[in-house]
Amino acid sequence: MTTQRNRSAGRPTLEQVAARAGVGRGTVSRVINGSPHVSPRAREAVEKAIAELGYVPNRAARALVTQRTDSVALVVSESQERVFTEPFFAGIVRGISSGLADTPLQLWLAMAQSPTERRRVEHHLTVQHVDGVLLLSLHDDDPLPALVAERGLPVVLGGRPAHMLAGGEPGRGPGGGRPLGQVSYVDVDNAGGAESAVAHLIGTGRQRVATIAGPQDMGVGVARLAGYRAAVAAAGLPADEGLVAYGDFSEASGATAMRALLAVRPDLDAVFVASDLMAAGALRALREAGRRVPEDVAVVGFEDSPLARQTDPPLTTVHQPVEEMGRQMARLLVATIRDEPVDPPYVLLDTHLVRRASA
Repeated sequence: MTTQRNRSAGRPTLEQVAARAGVGRGTVSRVINGSPHVSPRAREAVEKAIAELGYVPNRAARALVTQRTDSVALVVSESQERVFTEPFFAGIVRGISSGLADTPLQLWLAMAQSPTERRRVEHHLTVQHVDGVLLLSLHDDDPLPALVAERGLPVVLGGRPAHMLAGGEPGRGPGGGRPLGQVSYVDVDNAGGAESAVAHLIGTGRQRVATIAGPQDMGVGVARLAGYRAAVAAAGLPADEGLVAYGDFSEASGATAMRALLAVRPDLDAVFVASDLMAAGALRALREAGRRVPEDVAVVGFEDSPLARQTDPPLTTVHQPVEEMGRQMARLLVATIRDEPVDPPYVLLDTHLVRRASA
């Protein structure tokens, strides 16, 4: 009955919530805005008062005061078909959602591949619509990072574009020279993971190790190819560009690239593939060509997606913590939006090899 009377008396105010909870108005604001600077006891009292009074924050009024929209955008520079079918993107979204769960921030997802999609997304990426932006699957000709920076929006990149790759130290520009400044990103050790995969293949006695690399206008494609080449060089094997083919991370491109490799180097005995989906395509092409895996050709992928356990044979692959990548992207963005110190402004996550029957 108490709740009914309070609700019928008009829209509950912040002051009424504070009075019911026995705290100050500022404490209520901090709870509503997801601030960590509130004691568990005060948070519980405020949340109970909100429930009893039926208080609903007035987003429009709060936005005028705080200059916040309580929304963040995840923009993926890929087609809808790829975003909704490839396991990598689902894992990233789950991680980001988990990272935002204890904040008032709402996530909206946009694909920006076609010119029409890009215009619509660019129109929406303003301080009037979102508090921050997460950018994923960037190619080097993508203007979105510069556009978002010009508009003063906090931004976190999922993976480094190729031109950001350092010669060694994370957080520096091309060749390890120009610092990246406050550009925030979350990436995995793509080069190290690829190097460990190829070292594993060579360690099992394979001598003619090919690779199906990803797009070279993407940091992930560049780094995984660099890791392959580093492992080949470390083993004292000759560099052979005839053992290198390229795909776009799709299954179809993996099959096409595998057929091209077999045509040029039919004596190859192993292949490191820069994604599990491309590896699934490569396995199909090898089966069609009458090659046994791993007896004739050993295969290693990259990602450790659910698909890797379902291929025939099950795929040896490099595990990358996709959901953790999403959580860290959300963490960095939330901290930047709140003007909290972020040092360093990047996260580099480890990878490890998962051995199954394909190699």
